[in-house]
Amino acid sequence: MIIDLDDLSTSETYFAMTQAIIPRPIAWVLSENGAGDYNLAPFSYFNAVCSDPPLIMISLGKKPDGTPKDTRVNIEARGSFVVHIAGVEQIQPLNASSATLPAGESEITHLGLELAEFPGFRLPRLAECRLAMACELYEVMELGPVPQALVFGRLTHLYIEDGVAEQDSKGRLKIHADRLNPLGRLGAREYFAGGEIITLPRPA
Repeated sequence: MIIDLDDLSTSETYFAMTQAIIPRPIAWVLSENGAGDYNLAPFSYFNAVCSDPPLIMISLGKKPDGTPKDTRVNIEARGSFVVHIAGVEQIQPLNASSATLPAGESEITHLGLELAEFPGFRLPRLAECRLAMACELYEVMELGPVPQALVFGRLTHLYIEDGVAEQDSKGRLKIHADRLNPLGRLGAREYFAGGEIITLPRPA
């Protein structure tokens, strides 16, 4: 089968891409609303892009009515946000947090989620997530006719639950993926849960 993307509509292209580029990590993003409470939303067009400076990228579309998503509005207005890596056991609240709520209404409150202090950072983190990344806005780029917003965040702090990470034999940070048990994104309504971890030596 050969698919020519020039023959597809934007929605058909999105549907094809989200099934072809798999599995994708999910950024579960906490940002600050104007009233001082918090927005929470998942994004799977997300990855690391640079180590110096330490940058991640999240791609944000728009709401069905064409207005910018609250996450983008909040990040551009206040500059700070927290990216969580959800575990498989958080699939239900993560999925529920993708629903469109009225602007300024907090998914944290709506879903009854707990927050915890993020030492060294002004925003809190989700208490139940085993890994969280404190980010400061680095740059926003726009691509395409919609346009799609690429939000680059500079990592300032990592929170890792005790027992998930340790030092390896070379003194480097080792995060145990099996203990983190991260949730991944596939296409349509599908998610990816775990799987076999294969360890291979790096070629010389």
